[in-house]
Amino acid sequence: MGVTMTDSRTGTTPQADRTRHTVVVPASINMVQLLGPADENLTRIEQAFDAEIHVRGNKVTLHGEPSEIALAERALEELVSIIRTGQGVSPETVVRVVGMLRSETKERPAEVLSLNILSNRGRTIRPKTLNQKRYVDAIDANTITFGIGPAGTGKTYLAMAKAVQALQSKNVNRIILSRPAVEAGEKLGFLPGTLTEKIDPYLRPLYDALHDMVDPDSITKLLAAGTIEVAPLAFLRGRSLNDSFIILDEAQNTTPEQMKMFLTRLGFGSKIVVTGDVTQVDLPGGVKSGLRVIEGILDGVEDISFNRLTNHDVVRHRLVGEIVDAYERFDAERQQRTERARGEAR
Repeated sequence: MGVTMTDSRTGTTPQADRTRHTVVVPASINMVQLLGPADENLTRIEQAFDAEIHVRGNKVTLHGEPSEIALAERALEELVSIIRTGQGVSPETVVRVVGMLRSETKERPAEVLSLNILSNRGRTIRPKTLNQKRYVDAIDANTITFGIGPAGTGKTYLAMAKAVQALQSKNVNRIILSRPAVEAGEKLGFLPGTLTEKIDPYLRPLYDALHDMVDPDSITKLLAAGTIEVAPLAFLRGRSLNDSFIILDEAQNTTPEQMKMFLTRLGFGSKIVVTGDVTQVDLPGGVKSGLRVIEGILDGVEDISFNRLTNHDVVRHRLVGEIVDAYERFDAERQQRTERARGEAR
């Protein structure tokens, strides 16, 4: 990236294994942009590494354990590379860069966080985690891609961005967005309004994502022309969908039969992305989720990819990731208690 570093060992005391490095940030990089307003980014870097950090001008001096200093240097390199792409750097960016570096992944954080999928009205959509980038890459590489993970991990949003990108580049002629209309406490027949009005709440999240990616005036025209179609899953039965980018959202609420019906709608020149969260099934008791069983059926089939996202990929409010993590711990502990109770009963 063009930074230069100097290295010196400190003393013969119990801290003799501590190292002091000085990183010289290129003059072309705005230090406020790197360090953040009121040094917010610098604070996150200090919190992330067991190191003392001092900044004077464009020189950053790091003092601490050699392994921690090496990682901190790499973090600064990645942040400078991100700034050079024209992006801003936030405390969240720092956290994601550090997380990727500590996971020892082969991919460079700057490459992951600088991948542009779609731009609209001055806003660029790009993956924010390593798993998200792998998910996006899988969509490019495969005809059928499954994105499985908890709420807030960008499963549907990134799939929608890839669909709009494919339409704009004329790789497909239309986008078809679908969801199963599972009744959660209320029967459709008892809800007020026409059939369209009854099913609209199930499809609203898809419309919301679409509005982030396509100009509102264009959406109306595209829907009227059938270039973008938003429909409940049941409405796809009996159709063959050619030259289309097809997204099935909330797929955990499909039965195995519905999942088979949906996947066999695939026509020539089309892509399918299936998204869902197997921990949030709303099907009636005793009904199997099509998403839960499909991997065991299709595992090993060429041109089909299964991608898992976790609480570490949550890109909503920080608390969403912590809530997901808390539920996972609770479920694991409950499963352990159940297994212990069964063992004692024997």
